[in-house]
Amino acid sequence: MDVRKKLTRLSDEEAQELIEEIAKKAAHYEEVYHGCCEAAFLALLEAFDLPRDYMRMATGFAAGIGFKGLTCGALCGGVMAIGLFFGRSYSDYVSGDPTRKRYVAFRLAKELCERFVQEYGSALCKDIQTKILGKWYDLWDPKQHKEFERAGAHTPKGCPSVVANAAKWTAELILNEVKKLQHEQD
Repeated sequence: MDVRKKLTRLSDEEAQELIEEIAKKAAHYEEVYHGCCEAAFLALLEAFDLPRDYMRMATGFAAGIGFKGLTCGALCGGVMAIGLFFGRSYSDYVSGDPTRKRYVAFRLAKELCERFVQEYGSALCKDIQTKILGKWYDLWDPKQHKEFERAGAHTPKGCPSVVANAAKWTAELILNEVKKLQHEQD
């Protein structure tokens, strides 16, 4: 992946600026357009110069996968970005992954989940909504959906802050791993 080479050339200051820009864009996308997974994933795709059309994979993950309050959509977007960098290719998959490449993606996804648990006490949308908004809202119920918006779901204190963190933590994990792998190859 050509983007990896570009990332290894970033100074620490440039990497930090990139991470902050990713977080800012992710929060903006969630605040304006909504769709936590799409917002986090799109900010990462743009920053890492990956095809923006990939974001369509993220649509169904909103509000804990199909509005069910399960795994946080922003977390899912981060894990998808990790997969783009460190996941198995088709040939890796059908050959049985002899180099155990999948374990890099597994480890980074685990670390991202642990950041969520550390910050929010959970990786579940229901629990995160309860922590930041005071309760979980069933977004399939029109009345609760309106209450969700009135509670500040798409204001900076609501879901945009979670999306910003997810994108930021994901970018940090990706950048650190890319630099680590480059250092091991040198």
